[in-house]
Amino acid sequence: MRTGTIVRAAALGTTALMLITGCGNGGTDTGGGTSPADADLTVVTGVYPLEWLAREIGGDTTAVVQLTEPGAEPHDLELTGRQIAEVDEADLVFYVEGLQPAVDEAVAQQASDSALNVADVVHLRPADPGAEDDHDHDHDHDHEHEHEEEGHDHGDHDPHFWLDVELMSEAAEALADRMAEAHPEGASTYRQEAERVTGELTDLGEEYERALSSCEHREVVVGHTAFTYLTDRYDLEQIGVSGVDPDTEPSPSQIAAITDVVKERDITTIFTEPLMPEATADTIAAETGAEVKVLDPLEGVTERSPGDDYPSIMRGNLEALSSALVCS
Repeated sequence: MRTGTIVRAAALGTTALMLITGCGNGGTDTGGGTSPADADLTVVTGVYPLEWLAREIGGDTTAVVQLTEPGAEPHDLELTGRQIAEVDEADLVFYVEGLQPAVDEAVAQQASDSALNVADVVHLRPADPGAEDDHDHDHDHDHEHEHEEEGHDHGDHDPHFWLDVELMSEAAEALADRMAEAHPEGASTYRQEAERVTGELTDLGEEYERALSSCEHREVVVGHTAFTYLTDRYDLEQIGVSGVDPDTEPSPSQIAAITDVVKERDITTIFTEPLMPEATADTIAAETGAEVKVLDPLEGVTERSPGDDYPSIMRGNLEALSSALVCS
C-alpha cells in the first residue's frame, strides 16, 4: 500500500541487515534451521501468512527469508540493498501485488521470472467493497467506504486474503506447484505438505463455521477494515473505524458516527490490533460502555510466543469473536 509516495529502497549499508522472522528469531536463517546457503530452495516473503505457508510446505530443506521485521507495519516496508539482493537471489518470491509497493518494485526489477503473485492464483476481492455484487450495503457501510477512500491504496484488490482459509488453501497448492517447478526433486514432498496444510485449514474453517453459526450479534467493529474476507465468509458485518490504513487517525465525526452505531445496535466489543494504538477504541468504549479486545489481522509481524503460528492466532481470533458476538 502507498503512504503518499512510493517507498524506495534504501542504500546498501556497511552492516548487513539481520533479517528477522515472524516468530522473532534473528538472522537470515529463517527456514527452520536451514540457511539459504544450505537449502534446496530459498523463498522470500514479505508478510507473515505467506511466510507460514512457505515454512510449512518447504520444511527443513527450504530457507524462508521474511523481509518485514517484528513490530513493523508491513505496508510501509522499505528494502535495504541487502534485501533487494535477497529478492534477486531467491528461487521464489512469494508475494501479494499491491500489499507492499517496495516488494512489487523489487520483483519487477529483480525477480519477475521467479515470483509467485497470489493475485494470479486466487480470486481477490475488489479494494472497493461497493464493487461486490453479492452483498448489500446499508447506510452503516457508507462510513466504511468513506474511510477506505482515505487510507492506503491497495491497488484494485484487497490483499488480506489469508483471513479466508479456503483462499489460503488455494495459495498453498499454487505455492507447492511453483516450488516443485523450482526444485523437481522435492516435488512430492512439497505437494504432500501442501495437502497436510490444506487439511489443517479445512479443519480450522469448520471450527469457524460451527462457532459463528449462531450468535446474538453479527457486527464486528474493527480499527481498520482488513477483515472483509473473514466477515463475509462467515456472514458477519464489518464496521470500520479508520478504513484500510491503520496509521490514519479517524476524524471526530468518524468516531462519533461509529459511536452512534455501537450504541444503536448495543454492540459490546470494539476490536483493536496488535500494531495499532488503542486510543480510538478506548474513546469509543468509554462513550458506549463497550469492551476493547484484540483481533489480529496477521499482516503485521509481531514478536510471538513459542508455539504461536497462523492456526493458533486464527483460533485466538475465533475465541475473541465468539465471546464478543455471544455465540453458542
